[in-house]
Amino acid sequence: MNGTSAPAAWSVGDGLRYGMLGLPLAFCALPLYLLMPNLYARQWGVPLAALGALLLGVRLFDAVIDPLLGRLIDRLFSTSLRSVLRLGALASVALAVGFSLLFLPLPHEPAALLWWAGVWLVVTYVAYSALTVAHQSWGAMLGGDALYRSGVVAWREGLGLVGVLLAAVTPVLWGVPTMLLLLLIGLVLGCWLWRRAPQPTVLSAAARHGSAADRGALWHPWRNADFRRLLAVYLLNGIASAIPATLVLFFVQDRLQAGEALQSAALGVYFLCGALSMPVWLGLVARLGLARTWQAGMALAIATFLGASQLGAGDALWFLLVCALSGAALGSDLALPTALLTGVIDTAGDRGRADASYFGWWNFATKINLALAAGLALPLLGWLGYAPGTRDPQALALLSAAYCLLPCGLKAMAALALHFFILQPAAQPPLP
Repeated sequence: MNGTSAPAAWSVGDGLRYGMLGLPLAFCALPLYLLMPNLYARQWGVPLAALGALLLGVRLFDAVIDPLLGRLIDRLFSTSLRSVLRLGALASVALAVGFSLLFLPLPHEPAALLWWAGVWLVVTYVAYSALTVAHQSWGAMLGGDALYRSGVVAWREGLGLVGVLLAAVTPVLWGVPTMLLLLLIGLVLGCWLWRRAPQPTVLSAAARHGSAADRGALWHPWRNADFRRLLAVYLLNGIASAIPATLVLFFVQDRLQAGEALQSAALGVYFLCGALSMPVWLGLVARLGLARTWQAGMALAIATFLGASQLGAGDALWFLLVCALSGAALGSDLALPTALLTGVIDTAGDRGRADASYFGWWNFATKINLALAAGLALPLLGWLGYAPGTRDPQALALLSAAYCLLPCGLKAMAALALHFFILQPAAQPPLP
């Protein structure tokens, strides 16, 4: 298979062919984080402490292997696009098998279930990470201007949000077997369409040999100052977004004193508005550029969570508005930073050389964000006196501050960093 140049315009057909794989990848993420721990602990009797330690260990392992997978996938790209597609097919099979066996376990004893979960979690996470890095790198290698790059990402992430919505409702309405069947169908369809997506141009192994990207490619992205600056903004913004995601159920249950109906509605509105907002952000990119549009998304999130800090018991409808607006801000976080990363790779002359290495470290940062949010926000709240189920006004005020105001502060820092690290250097004329 020979690579061809990306088309001048990103059509609906191109978007579906490339982006469809994002749907099953996002589909399988939510059950792993929410449904699987609940089933093993509550229904099958696995000790909660042991399960928590296992999940933490496997997730840290998953984050660490992403840069190594990026290096491997760069080497496959230098061989041929067909090699990458073969890896994608193999990873899809491993993902379908590992994910299914996690939810259809053969052992029944808690100790044996813990070992079973450990083995198949490793298989699932490795396959998921390999498929994700390969798919993202393919999109980055297509190149194009800012609007084209953001369109590539928007299709992948927008269809991913559809996958999240399916993952949220399918187990509840139709059960786990239907969820597994939909995942299998999504992976088969996604891989089949991916083979027919626009193909990037990649450099051969001979052309790459001896280049800066090829020598020590695992650490090569860190030698790029633009990548380090963008990653700093991404980390600040990512932690700011992950903290509300970690605390939202506590906020709904204790601050708003609402039940499961609001929890489900809030998640649905949040992800649906994220998907629907994608065309709006793309329209702004054409007017403002990627970085300023991302700043606008940050500003929307800050204004929304400042308003949320005023909510209390009985403000369910207002909270749904918060979810709609913060979901729209999520759309900018999903579509724009990765498009900026693609531009950084292109500017450095690393397109077709080290794209997957960049995305390996990018996904490492994404997973560290989630770990830091849980590792910082929950212990801090406990140390300050909040406990789930409390009705103490001071404790609930602390919960509101952690859920609403702490993310605002971090988002504001991210917006300032984006200005000084990305926008201001870009506005400087080049040295003679």
